[in-house]
Amino acid sequence: MGTSANGTGIGVARDLTTGDLMDAVRKGWRDFLARPQYGFFFASFYVLVGAGLYYLLMVRGETRWLIASVAGFPLFAPFAAVGLYEVSRRLERDLPTSWGTILGALRGRGDEQLLLMGGIIFVGFSFWVIIAHTIFAIFASAAGLGEGMAFLTSQMGLTMLAIGGAVGAVIAFVFYAITLMSLPMLVDRDVDFITAIITSFKTLSANFGVLLLWALVIALALFAAILPFFLGLFVVLPVLGHATWHLYRRAVS
Repeated sequence: MGTSANGTGIGVARDLTTGDLMDAVRKGWRDFLARPQYGFFFASFYVLVGAGLYYLLMVRGETRWLIASVAGFPLFAPFAAVGLYEVSRRLERDLPTSWGTILGALRGRGDEQLLLMGGIIFVGFSFWVIIAHTIFAIFASAAGLGEGMAFLTSQMGLTMLAIGGAVGAVIAFVFYAITLMSLPMLVDRDVDFITAIITSFKTLSANFGVLLLWALVIALALFAAILPFFLGLFVVLPVLGHATWHLYRRAVS
């Protein structure tokens, strides 16, 4: 395996292939079937929040802030997968799994590094909501159609969604680059979050094409899982979480 140092003494692979992605998904599916209760548990929070946001947006018509929230809450998916990383880590090393050990992984290693990463994700989500709200307010004011579905289906509303989607995609990709390898690394190793983030960026830079494809796979899979009233997330989110762990194990030596 081709590797390169990232300035922290940690080697990262430079030769990831689509075959590695497929292998990660196969292993992710295997881990999900081995311990499905954990996958269902972590996915349930995502499903409930998504359903609640959908209700407020589509039924109550509260669009101004909720469009940004609905579009941005997938940013929390990597952090929600921390428990799944611990499940895969324990299965890989033939260690026992229990609710105490899996939920305990959410606290990190007692050094607050995972908590700091969670803070970064929360700040980024808040930043996105403010930007999206500003875009929404500008276009809604220009259209003069209020804030309901009539505005969203108008030409101005569709233009707003396109621009907001493009901005959101850039922000989402930045967070993907930050969290892809850093969160599983913080579960796996006793390192600080800066080192983990640097490793994540280096891995993405060294395997940009393959990991860009992985980002697209994640986005499309999550979108497809959301369509049946978020129920597909009960399977897709755990499988992607476990698969990301195995991709990390292949990429970071």
